[in-house]
Amino acid sequence: MISKKELLFQIVLHVLVLLFFSFNRNTGSIVLHRAIFLLFYSIATLGITYYLMPKYLYKKKYWQFFLGTALLVVVIITIEELVLEPIIFPGTRRGDTFPGVYISLLGILPVMFILSGCKFGWDALQKQAQIDELETTIQESELQFLRSQINPHFLFNNLNNLYSYALQESPKTPEIILEMSGVLRYMLYESKEQFVPLKKELEQLGNFIRLYKLQIEDRGEVHFDVEKIDGDFKIAPLILIVFIENAFKHSQSGQSSDIKIDISVKLKNTTLEFICENNYESGFSLDSVAKGIGLKNVKKRLELLYPKKHILQIEEADNSYKVYLKLELEKV
Repeated sequence: MISKKELLFQIVLHVLVLLFFSFNRNTGSIVLHRAIFLLFYSIATLGITYYLMPKYLYKKKYWQFFLGTALLVVVIITIEELVLEPIIFPGTRRGDTFPGVYISLLGILPVMFILSGCKFGWDALQKQAQIDELETTIQESELQFLRSQINPHFLFNNLNNLYSYALQESPKTPEIILEMSGVLRYMLYESKEQFVPLKKELEQLGNFIRLYKLQIEDRGEVHFDVEKIDGDFKIAPLILIVFIENAFKHSQSGQSSDIKIDISVKLKNTTLEFICENNYESGFSLDSVAKGIGLKNVKKRLELLYPKKHILQIEEADNSYKVYLKLELEKV
């Protein structure tokens, strides 16, 4: 089915070709017999553009396409010499003689190449548009999938901690549940957009950190420093939270005291600098934590949302684990 845009394109193209090849610059008028031949060539070329190309060329059946095109050219020359020319030029040399294959091809092939080439270009542009749309759809679906993994990941980690506090009948259990419900509310309802206001995201980071600080109790120190943010910027939600969650997991796993976590956020012009550093006990392997679903998830999201607009550096040395993230942000 031909779209309205393609139909309009073909009409304009055929009219331009017709005028270009049939217009006589000396007399300033259209040469009638040229226009008739060109109209015949144009109609015949439709067989190439709307039958041979989709059926053979686009399916990589090249020999069938070239043989079909050659056969069509032979048919065009035959009809032109045996039918059209005797009717248009009766009783003349041109109507009674065959000028030769080479001369005939010089009249037919330029028109066919122009019309077929423009149709091929049109199809290529439409195909590229479909590919771009498909890639966008796939990217959006992938992002939705990656974001959907964050909630179960968060729940899994925190429900385990909550369970242990409940077994101990800790008085902090209700407070943990309250903080946890607030973070979940943001994850489920307020962060559905691809980008959210930076100030809102940082506010939720503060809530998230308070939730984990309740679990650390007096076993260490957690510092969260945010420099004054000027301007309304937007950021992909739940990006930074993964690194903070990993920091708490690193520090708590196998470490009973002297937990140190330092988190800082700075905004310089349009560049966000995020640093998250934590310690962990000697001999503790970070493989199961640092290479978990959370970190893989956020790396993939950064590649999709901030291509060539982010720098992520992760350093592990001297019982410390440091994440440095640099993001180029856009204003709301």
